[in-house]
Amino acid sequence: MTSLNPVAASRAAQAEAALMAAKDLHHSFGQTVALAGATLSVTGGEILAIMGPSGSGKSTLLHCMAGIFRPDSGEVWFDGQRIDTLGDNERTELRRTKFGFVFQFGQLVPELTVADNIALPLLLNRTRRKAAYGGAGDWLPRLGLDNLGARRTGELSGGQAQRVALARALVAQPKVLFADEPTGSLDTLTGEMVMDLLVSLAREEGTTVVLVTHDPRVAAYADREVLVRDGQIIDYTDDRAADVSAAADRAADVSAEADR
Repeated sequence: MTSLNPVAASRAAQAEAALMAAKDLHHSFGQTVALAGATLSVTGGEILAIMGPSGSGKSTLLHCMAGIFRPDSGEVWFDGQRIDTLGDNERTELRRTKFGFVFQFGQLVPELTVADNIALPLLLNRTRRKAAYGGAGDWLPRLGLDNLGARRTGELSGGQAQRVALARALVAQPKVLFADEPTGSLDTLTGEMVMDLLVSLAREEGTTVVLVTHDPRVAAYADREVLVRDGQIIDYTDDRAADVSAAADRAADVSAEADR
């Protein structure tokens, strides 16, 4: 039996265990090509960082995987179901019940309080008001927001607002958290604090994370990093596996030469 090389074995294992997969995605905005055959899989519980420069298509990929955009062609699968073919209402329901979102600027409702914003996903899912606010209250101490439940989010610092956004994203216990440049508007120290919380809470909740960033320091928090280049995916893990395989082959060649 022919054994798989490390690159093929890595890809096969990822595909087998995938909670989410994007297959040969193409997407354009007018004449501008954003995705040109992007293929990617994410395993359950994995924290995946998607990297790339501005305009590389990394955010478009995230939006297609999250059901916000419908790709021009290709397939998006989640938990055994193809979701790019679902209707708008079905994809909205999926985003509300299975996915959580954190964006660069939080996108909180500034007129509402911290507790209101965190409870909002539960209320939209028809959770009773008392239970929704009880659930929101449980998140406040976990994020160092104990005394801020009644404060309007428009009065918060950037770091406080992003912690509220993180609580709102996780309060409904989503299977996947999509984070698009979650530290992009924060200073370095505050960004590190937010990433520490995001990763630790995702681990505690068993949440899969798909993280878009251009910052290598943020990507370093992930289990795996991929790069979007020219609308396609380059898998750093596979590159490393290929390097290991090549090094092993070179070592074997040297050993064989020495035995001659």
